[in-house]
Amino acid sequence: MTQSSVTRLVSLDIGGTHARFALAEIAANGAITLEEPVTLKTGDFASLQTAWEEFARRCTTPPPPIAAIAIAAPITGETIRMTNNSWVLHTDALEDQLRLEKVTLVNDFAAVSHAVAQAPADQFTHLAGPDVPLPTRGTISVIGPGTGLGVAHFHRFAAGYHVQATEGGHVDFAPVDHIDDLILARLRQQHRRVSAERVVAGPGIVPIYQALAALEKRAVPELEDRQIWQRGLDREDALASAAVDRFCQSLGGVAGDFALAHGASAVVIAGGLGYRLRDLLPRSGFAGRFRFKGRYEQMMAGIPVKLITHPQPGLFGAVAAFAHQHHKGFAV
Repeated sequence: MTQSSVTRLVSLDIGGTHARFALAEIAANGAITLEEPVTLKTGDFASLQTAWEEFARRCTTPPPPIAAIAIAAPITGETIRMTNNSWVLHTDALEDQLRLEKVTLVNDFAAVSHAVAQAPADQFTHLAGPDVPLPTRGTISVIGPGTGLGVAHFHRFAAGYHVQATEGGHVDFAPVDHIDDLILARLRQQHRRVSAERVVAGPGIVPIYQALAALEKRAVPELEDRQIWQRGLDREDALASAAVDRFCQSLGGVAGDFALAHGASAVVIAGGLGYRLRDLLPRSGFAGRFRFKGRYEQMMAGIPVKLITHPQPGLFGAVAAFAHQHHKGFAV
């Protein structure tokens, strides 16, 4: 591809609950633009192919035959099984099924890492630590709660950056206090092993809420996670509000754990739920639990923590990953 050309493509961000599609362009200078996304519920479609056909029906012209796809699953082998929905993707058949000439597949949080690496400074808001720009060298951890818990990191160096996808959301949940112990005990009744994702993801608000109710010996109705989130964020239910605050603390603790594990110079919070909590996180117990790492508390206090505010970091990041792979000469 020459530097005078513009690449038109379809960006997809496939999560546990929704599949988002958007027409996109990569300009000659590497600038990325996205059109208004189309959001479909994965549970309403049998496969990616049928969802793609629905997206194509909604387009005024046929979609371009190039796609960048971010997927909430490990990108290994020829068969990809989604972590939090029933779709199965066969990588060697995608071009034929979707009638594509070229396709780039990337883990969803690797895509978000590409978005973090390429987004301008005004797409971030400060959460904790020093209020300074993201560093131009070193490792940046990217943590995102949504239907699941996404974790990735990237390393910046003089010539560019390298993204590393992980399945860090599935590390063991580590209790810090007696309330965490209650949450863990409740989850152990349902699961042989309790991962961080069981607590620090959207559905995790349910065991948090139930554990707090048990602590106060309250009888509470069986509520779905969406109901607890709504009640807690609207501050119309004191117990649900306490559960949301506890969730923010747990997110801070997990984010701090990954900062230690990655040797991070900065941390960025992403994910649909992270964005929804953007106003609450700075005034919650998030920062205190992020720093609460024993002998390393002072070091943790020196790590900047930000939240990416781009409305569609998965879609933007899928295109950024495509650009990084195919346009290495561009300053993107």
